[in-house]
Amino acid sequence: MPPAKTSHVCLPCRASYKQPRLGTGESARRCPRCAGPMIEAGAAFQPPRRGDTAGWRVLSVLLNAGVRFRMGCSDGPGYRPRTLSEVRERMTYARRTGEPFARALVRPELP
Repeated sequence: MPPAKTSHVCLPCRASYKQPRLGTGESARRCPRCAGPMIEAGAAFQPPRRGDTAGWRVLSVLLNAGVRFRMGCSDGPGYRPRTLSEVRERMTYARRTGEPFARALVRPELP
């Protein structure tokens, strides 16, 4: 049986590649275009279009905060913000309440 594949993202190139999961002790995969390090995004990841600047900015914030797109038991990765205004709302909420930034980003609704 072949190894499971997951998406790896190069933010500077705005590119996503399906590759085998990283093994323990393995360093980050390298982008085939720029040879820079790629971030493992998860199996449920759907990249924005290359020309969608705002979408890639949102994705950059999510990945740099440690949010990944892993499959849940039955409903996919769960809520992820799609617009910069949703990201800003959650950043403000996290600063105001002291909640970790990554946890605030995946909240479906803010109290």
